[in-house]
Parts: sequence; C-alpha cells; structure tokens
Amino acid sequence: MAEKKKVVEVSEDELTGDKSFDRWRRLIGAICAPLCALLVWYIDIPGLEENAHTLLAIMTLVALWWITEPVPIPVTSLIGPTLCVLFGVVSMKEAFAAFGNPMIFLFMGGFIIAKGMMVNGLDKRIAYGIISMKWVGDSPRRIFLAIGLACMVCSGWISNTATAAMMFPIALGLLEAIREMMAANGKEINLHSYKYATGLMLMTAYSCSIGGVLTPIGTPPNIMMIGFLNEKDPSLYHISFFEWMTWGFVAMIIYFIIAYIVLWKMFPADVEHIEGAQSFIRSKIKELGGWTVAQVNTLIAFLVAVVLWVLPGFIQILETLGAISEAGAKGFLETYNKIFPEAVVAMIGGLLLFFLPINKQFSRMTLRWKDAVKGIEWGTLLLFGGGLAMGGMMYSTGLSAWIGDQIVGMMGGEPHEAIFVAVFCVAALLMSELTSHTAAVGMIGPLAVGAAISAGFSPIPVAVGVALSSSLGFMMPVSTPPNAIVYASGYIPITKMIKSGAIIDLIGIALVTIPLVLYMVKAVMHIL
Repeated sequence: MAEKKKVVEVSEDELTGDKSFDRWRRLIGAICAPLCALLVWYIDIPGLEENAHTLLAIMTLVALWWITEPVPIPVTSLIGPTLCVLFGVVSMKEAFAAFGNPMIFLFMGGFIIAKGMMVNGLDKRIAYGIISMKWVGDSPRRIFLAIGLACMVCSGWISNTATAAMMFPIALGLLEAIREMMAANGKEINLHSYKYATGLMLMTAYSCSIGGVLTPIGTPPNIMMIGFLNEKDPSLYHISFFEWMTWGFVAMIIYFIIAYIVLWKMFPADVEHIEGAQSFIRSKIKELGGWTVAQVNTLIAFLVAVVLWVLPGFIQILETLGAISEAGAKGFLETYNKIFPEAVVAMIGGLLLFFLPINKQFSRMTLRWKDAVKGIEWGTLLLFGGGLAMGGMMYSTGLSAWIGDQIVGMMGGEPHEAIFVAVFCVAALLMSELTSHTAAVGMIGPLAVGAAISAGFSPIPVAVGVALSSSLGFMMPVSTPPNAIVYASGYIPITKMIKSGAIIDLIGIALVTIPLVLYMVKAVMHIL
C-alpha cells in the first residue's frame, strides 16, 4: 500500500510539472501574443495582400497561444477562424468549412472503433495475448520487448494516450513482481532508482508514440498532414490509407528497433529471470475470462474497416504485378473510391458497433452511445478542424505561397530537396517537444506544403516527414501524453528521459525519417 500511495503522490506532482513555469508561460503568452499579432498587423509588408496580411497577424496570435496555452489549445483553434470572420479575411462558411472536412469523420470513426475495443476489453486481450506468448517467458529482456510490441500494435489503431493508460498498470505490475522476487532472494530494491524500471517505463511511452505512425488514424498529425494536402489539391496530392501504411509500417519498425536497442543498452536488467512475471500475466488473462460476444463483434467491425481501407492498395499491387489489367483496376478503383472513401469506411466500422447485438433479445448492442461519446476526443477534433481551417485560409489568401517563397529565398532560391525536407522535419520535431504535436503540425504543416510547392517539389514527402517527425517527441514529459503518464510513476529521472529521448530523436530523424521520405515515399507513390 505504501508503494502505491507514493506513486499517486508523485503522479499528481509530476503531471502538473513546474506550476510556476506553467503559470509564467501562460501569463507571458496571454500578454505578448496579442502584442506580437498587433505588431505584425501594423507593420507594412511588401508583396502581401491585405487579407493575407491580416491572416498572418491572426496566425501569429494562434501559433503563440498554441505554444504558451493561456487558454486550452482547442479553444485557440476556434479563436483563429472566428477572428478571420470578424476581420473580413474570409466568409463564415469558408472559415468553418474545415470542421466538416471528411478527415474529421475519418478520425471520429477511428475514435468510435477504438472506444469499442476499450469498452469491451479487446485492446487488453490483444495486449496480454502478445506478452503471454511462449517466447516471452520470464526473461526481462523479452518482457521488455513484448511490452513495447503490445504498446506499438495497439497504438497503431487506438489513441496513443489510451494505449499508454492501459499498458502503464501492466508494466507497473511486472515491476512489482521483480521487486517481490528480489526481496524473496534477500535483495531489496528501490524501483524509483532501478535502471530496468526506468527503461520499461520509457519503452512503454515511446512505443505508444512509435505505433501511432503506422496508420493515418494512429495519431492526429498523420491525418492532419493528409488533410492539408487534400485542402491544397486532392486530385494531385491524395494519400490513401494503404499508401500511408506502406511507409508508416517501415518507419514504425525501424523506430522501434532503434528505441529498443538504445533503451536496453542504457537500462539493462540485472537479473536473468523474473520469477512471478508469468503468473502475474496468467492471472490477468484469467480475469478477462473467455471471449465475449461483444469482443467478437468489435473484432468483426474492426476487421471490416481494415479490409475496406487496405483493399484498394492490394488491387493496385495486383495491377502492378500484371494479375489484373490496368483498365480493369482503374475502373474498379474509381467506383470503389466513390462508394468507400476512407472516411466512410471509418464510419461504417464505427457504426457497425451500434447494430451488432450482444444478446438474443437484441436489447443491447456492442457499443452504447454514452460510451462512444466519452471515447471521442472532441478537443482533438476541434484542434484538427481549426488547424485545417487556418491552413486552408493560408492557401486561399496566398499567405502560404508568400511564406513559402520567403523560406525558399532564405535557402538560396533553389534548395536541395534533402536540405529542404531536413529543415521542416527538424522544425516539427523541436516544436513537438515544446507543445502538442498536433498543434505543432498545425503550425508547420501548411508552411511545409506551401514552401515545397514554391520550391518546385512534390509536397507529399515533406508532409509525411513532418507528420513522422512530430511523433518523435521523446525528450520531455510535456512532449506527449504517454511521456507524461509514465513520468508520473516517479521511476524516470528527467535527465534520463532527456538523454535517451535526444539519442532516439537524433538517430530516428537522421537515419529513418529523412531518407524514408526522400526515397521510399517517392518510390511508393510512383508504384501505386
């Protein structure tokens, strides 16, 4: 009981962070952001039209408030479009149209499916199924790997935060089994200063963020960058669910290998076996009982959505291999994409949960609306819609093109594509360490797309690079919710998180993100 009480006390303190710093950050943002916006508004900027100039001032306010958070980030996302209407930048219909963007409903459908998995225990069954495999056994190293794999697999389809919240107590239970085993052998350990405990907590957090890169719905930045490309020109820059998964899978696997190697080298276990680990896992699986009708129904709805999402990609592969004629594949895909666009597929998967019964009387369905409402992250959807709205207005007013020209000019007029991509990837990474990675993409994304077009490059590689880079925020507890959740355990010294996070960030962005978007993304887009 004493151990649990200590964890709770640390959780409350660590999750709030340095209250004094947060208070000053918000106060400075509340005062300085409007002043900076007014300064931008009054300064004469040659070559910038009036509407674009006004939008630049509003964007200055929004960007600074996203970083400093004097008001909640979703509120700031609504303030931007509202000010644009008040100051005559665009009409109300244009300002708020992005909140009805199909990408919003793609994400909403994903939230509903994820909530169904959580309410009915399918997520835990998948997670425990992975860590209970025979190859895991009671080896600390394999448990370390299995926890990471479970986090990564689940977070590809459900919220990174929800995955971390689910896996956090599982990891704590395994660490308690280690402590009891060591105590039985006459060796008392303090988990708050135990290397393996630090490594397992970091593996839990980092794997949740890494898994999010797998699918467009894995984490908000992915779908946000797809939305920015669609806002620019959906006929030229559309990225399908399958296309994203082709390079998302590669990035996820390599990121995971890097994180696993770095964390295991820095935080190895000092025992070869964890007695009691398997009995702990078996007891948890026993608590789940047998498969329920609700879990089977949820799995069916989930698989229906996944199959419909990836089917066009397989058709394109068959056409590339010559198994289907080009005309046949083209005709099928045109019809299919009209009937089953990604957003509609997400809604089909989510809505199925309200129609699949779990009893013979048909009186109870797999998911209840009151549970679904709690699973939809409305703040994230508002932030997503606000980011798309501001990005769309940057395109329509010409602000994006103007900023893109300025960035390209600062790079010498004809920058090398590798340098161009690297600049925006690093900017997205650094920004995501300071604020919400979704807010960071909301600021960086439209600029990256606009600058790429100004420089004569396809915006797709840099868009993918920005999304992937924003998921590499591993250095600080405030970088991502999974970091904050595990940091609350008290088992992670801040210096260790910064050091390990910096190493993984550097290796990941230099050896994975930039080469991936420069070569593999182009190759996949050419093939598909």
